[in-house]
Amino acid sequence: MSIELKEEKGGKLLVIQVTGKLEKMDYEHFVPEFDRLVKEHGKLRVLFDMTDFHGWKLSALWEDTKFAMNHFSDIEQLAMVGEERWQHGMAIFCKPFTKAIVRYFDHADTAGARVWLAEA
Repeated sequence: MSIELKEEKGGKLLVIQVTGKLEKMDYEHFVPEFDRLVKEHGKLRVLFDMTDFHGWKLSALWEDTKFAMNHFSDIEQLAMVGEERWQHGMAIFCKPFTKAIVRYFDHADTAGARVWLAEA
């Protein structure tokens, strides 16, 4: 149950690794860091790695909803990497809630997700 952030490409690419089941407190570090990166770099490209992710507790789901509403236009491209069928469905479900170009990749093709995010 954690969210790990890693800046790459001078902060223009943000790798977000989520594992376990997210709790409200996981967002206490994540949201300010995301805000800082947007202020520094503008729109971000995000690799959202959901390998070993098992969803949200109810309080965390509300935090995630607030995050999505507040950052609707801060993500340019979103590569969602997962290993479960529901994660692929989540990628389809989130498309109307963001201005980002969203694409799902199986965890075996993380390298392909990186290539896609690096394309101009």
